[in-house]
Amino acid sequence: MSTDVDYYELLQVERTADGGTIKSAYRKLAMQYHPDRNGGRADAEAKFKAINEAYDCLKDPEKRAAYDRYGKAAFQNGGFGQGGAGMHGFEGFSDIFENIFGEFMGGGRGRQQSGPRRGADLRYDLEITLEEAFHGKQTQVSIDVSAPCDGCDGSGARPGTAARACTTCGGIGKVRAQQGPFVIERPCPSCDGAGQVIADPCPQCRGEGRGDKTRTLDVDVPPGVDDGTRIRLSGEGECGARGGPCGDLYIFLHVARHALFEREGTTLFARAPISFTTAALGGCITVPGLDKQPHEIRIPAGIQSGKQLRQRGAGMPVLQGRGRGDLVVQIEVETPTRLSARQKELLEEFRATETGDECPASQGFFTKLKAMLDL
Repeated sequence: MSTDVDYYELLQVERTADGGTIKSAYRKLAMQYHPDRNGGRADAEAKFKAINEAYDCLKDPEKRAAYDRYGKAAFQNGGFGQGGAGMHGFEGFSDIFENIFGEFMGGGRGRQQSGPRRGADLRYDLEITLEEAFHGKQTQVSIDVSAPCDGCDGSGARPGTAARACTTCGGIGKVRAQQGPFVIERPCPSCDGAGQVIADPCPQCRGEGRGDKTRTLDVDVPPGVDDGTRIRLSGEGECGARGGPCGDLYIFLHVARHALFEREGTTLFARAPISFTTAALGGCITVPGLDKQPHEIRIPAGIQSGKQLRQRGAGMPVLQGRGRGDLVVQIEVETPTRLSARQKELLEEFRATETGDECPASQGFFTKLKAMLDL
């Protein structure tokens, strides 16, 4: 297989794909091209190795950033993209700059053991209703996540054996290279920055120290959450390689549209159609709230369509606070479409008594119109 094939093309994903999409695509392709499922065919084995190489790069944010910028050249000749540092906010790049200027100015941090690497953070999208956002909710989610290997307890070495210190870096996990007047420190290419080499890897996890498992987690959604609210579950993300700490799991909430209410912050909005007699004479309507309580809205006589009436404290709860927002009801005056003979008779009597003062807006409009046309 050509070494020029793009990693994203190999995994059949877009360059903007998130970690979950990349992982899902890798699992599907790895199963399809696994040598054991293809009778040991050379082309399938080559494709399988290329897929693993692509996933090993793109699953690591630091390696992926280097690849996106420099391509495979980032990993050649000990390039700075070699050997990512997990989900540590691009610590490898900061280490490079600190070592450049630290060594030059005599203020370097010295040689530090890399140690186990932290696992990746994960994202889970959870849809809830507006009622659940109002009251809060306790639920469970199931996620596929890497966990310590049962065969080696996360060490990556075959049971009864142990990892040995890397001879290239002396167990430090980093190597130094002279570039002009600067000394640059990079992750060791032999041990990938771990400081240790596993001579006899665990057959169950192939030296990774972790494997995929399905985990069920309890999630507590507090009252007042909004669309896009993020809940962090510490230590529930991907397990770190070879005994490294786990990343975090972030639950992103998506609030479904409601049939009656719209939301803006802690304010709830609803439209309420009323009869034209109620609009003319005034009255009272009852709007059921998300708190399952009836809220009486008083309608002043002569109200017009589009007028908004506010009910204090009948909106959404304040997230992690006290109190509630408001309920805003927008009035829509409905003109009757079906009238009985008696109703028509009464309306004709009313029209016969109209002077124009009952509807000043319409009277003013036609007065201005007549003046403009000089009628």
